[in-house]
Amino acid sequence: MLRSLLRPLAALAALAGLAAYATIMLRGPQGLTALRERRQQVRTLEEQNASLTRDIEARKQRIERLKHDPSAQAVAVKKETGMAHPGDIDFKTPGQLTKPAASDDSGNVTEPPK
Repeated sequence: MLRSLLRPLAALAALAGLAAYATIMLRGPQGLTALRERRQQVRTLEEQNASLTRDIEARKQRIERLKHDPSAQAVAVKKETGMAHPGDIDFKTPGQLTKPAASDDSGNVTEPPK
């Protein structure tokens, strides 16, 4: 009779132990919360990666435009130096005349004296 009673009690104790272990493991530092946080981090990094990939592609297209399109080159030069061609004079709306940036023999652009 004792054996017939011990087997179900041992099985019940084993199930209770497994349930306690599972609860501790699922709620612990390596549990479901950590898994959820890792998945969120992966999603965030994937979004950043996609954004950087788009940025790289846009820059590659801009580089190709600058290599082959003279008007794009002129716009870029104007944006960086304030003038489209060497010797250009840039007129400001208040009526002030601005001298172009001087370039030395090596082709480096220097700021005009003030």
